[in-house]
Amino acid sequence: MIIPLLDVTLHGLPDWSLSERDVDVLEFIGEEEFQFFTFEGLKRRLGLHPETLSRILSRLEAEGIVKKSSEGYTVTKEIAKKLRQHTGSSGGSRMMLLQTFLPSDLPVEALVSNLRGRWFGLLRWLGLSETSEGVALKWVTEDGDIQIDAKVTLNALTIEAKFLHGYDQNLALKAAYQLMTHISKLSARSHAPMARHVGFFGDSDFYYLPA
Repeated sequence: MIIPLLDVTLHGLPDWSLSERDVDVLEFIGEEEFQFFTFEGLKRRLGLHPETLSRILSRLEAEGIVKKSSEGYTVTKEIAKKLRQHTGSSGGSRMMLLQTFLPSDLPVEALVSNLRGRWFGLLRWLGLSETSEGVALKWVTEDGDIQIDAKVTLNALTIEAKFLHGYDQNLALKAAYQLMTHISKLSARSHAPMARHVGFFGDSDFYYLPA
């Protein structure tokens, strides 16, 4: 059944004619503030059948909400802003896994460029969002159970997990370390060693490792 979007949930947005499942995907895009996202990542993250997702994205593309690009799918800044204003959190337990300062001579743009679109061990690329605070690069585990976000600002890197099904902290930490290993290699190539202090976060403890 096709329903006007205004009658479903996202009040105040243009009167797009979309199904309820289309709206679910649209709300997720807004919640994650995507500027770029991939078909494979979205399929794993939302647990949708490829044909179903293909139809949804085709309708969103026809409505001018998303556009297919060389990096997957893009969302215009204007659309992304409207979606952020009219979507809330879809739930899921979040946990900070790691936080570190970045060397002042490590080019952030180069770091982001070398991370976007890459797969790391357990992680499959999902997409990217950008705000005034910095860039968030997003991955999802192959089974779709955990989303891992790497938030990069001018002087800090934060890696956090969003648990979608269950609460496998060990798997989340393993994925975070795989990502951090790659980031450390990139830092070494630029001759900019990683920060002198790194914080590791657990259920109830904060571990602070000095240089």
